Amino acid sequence: MNIDKLTTTKSLEDFLQGNQAIAFSVLGDKSERYQFIQKILIKFQYMACLKSDKGIVIRFLVKVTGYSRQQVTRLIAQYKKTGRIKWEPCRNQGFSRKYTEKDIRLLAKTDEQHDTPCGHAVKKLCERAYHLFNEVEYQKLATISVSHLYNLRTSICYQRQRRHFKKTQPRKVAIGERRKPQPSGQPGYIRIDTVHQGDSDKQKGVYHINAVDEVTQFEVVCSVEKISERFLIPILDQMLDTFPFVIKGFHSDNGSEYINKNVAELLEKNLIEFTKSRSRQTNDNALAESKNASIVRKQFGYEHITQKWAKQMNQFSMDYLYPYINFHRPCFFPETKIDKKGKQQKTYPYENMMTPYEKLKSLPDSKKYLKLDVSFEKLDQLASSVSDNKAAQILKTEREKMFNLIFEQDKKRA
Repeated sequence: MNIDKLTTTKSLEDFLQGNQAIAFSVLGDKSERYQFIQKILIKFQYMACLKSDKGIVIRFLVKVTGYSRQQVTRLIAQYKKTGRIKWEPCRNQGFSRKYTEKDIRLLAKTDEQHDTPCGHAVKKLCERAYHLFNEVEYQKLATISVSHLYNLRTSICYQRQRRHFKKTQPRKVAIGERRKPQPSGQPGYIRIDTVHQGDSDKQKGVYHINAVDEVTQFEVVCSVEKISERFLIPILDQMLDTFPFVIKGFHSDNGSEYINKNVAELLEKNLIEFTKSRSRQTNDNALAESKNASIVRKQFGYEHITQKWAKQMNQFSMDYLYPYINFHRPCFFPETKIDKKGKQQKTYPYENMMTPYEKLKSLPDSKKYLKLDVSFEKLDQLASSVSDNKAAQILKTEREKMFNLIFEQDKKRA
């Protein structure tokens, strides 16, 4: 059936419901569509139709022409007003351009002279240039809005004159909770930080991962070649296993080596709370920072060590540095007092000075914090196997051997 054989609104409704097989195609030319719409309106006497029939005609025109219902309604309104539907191509260029390329170049010059101040300041400068100093070239810019001034700055003409580059903007990362850890006197809440062993000829050195328990100051230092996923995740896993007590919290700064999905998945798997430092709160990770200086830098110094020695340095830390700093090296532990004004004051009495292991044993119900395969009997044997002075001497001797091996072989290769 041809579309011209539709003569009643009932036949149009059957067509819209798909009850009749109709051959039709959407018209391509705009003038043809307008003429078709006008022809249908006249054919069905749209002006005299009932409201329900008008709806059928509109739905038919929407389907056949491909126009939206709003566009068809506008064309019908034109037909009601003028008695015809006529398409006339736009012969003007739309909105007239107020600010020419000359004005944009003048804006770029003004920005360059004043080091790109904010839009409000530039607008005020343009007003002063025209009204106060009678610089007539600023006549149009004196009336510009601040928002449109920024639009002109992004125009091609402006960009050809000068470009302004912004620093990378920070973004929020939904990994870790931004707050200070709250151990409540329980061990297992570690602070972690990275120490870099210097650069040489644009070659990176070894990275040391330093983790310190907040309550007992139990510390584990590991070394890796790089702080990428391939090297860091196994070392973190080893570090968590090395602590004798169950790890409950993991706090780091905002470095990308820790604030990433791989570390978050590792901690989540071990049911460890993940927190990160707050901005402008330097004390959030101060414990790890202080241990970087008093332990890591004192043991390994600042000299560049190539990454290939990371494995040997990590073994040295596990075999000699870990027993010494945790079982033989005393640390200060603070006492917090609150004054009359409610301000906290920390003191470090000499009587509270002890090794991290002694601090762990001194905690109430300390056994409940240990891992299942760890006991104080085993730890006591490790702590009493050598004296403090002997442990320090062994540490120093093994460190000299390691450094002699590293620097002698590096000299031969050089």
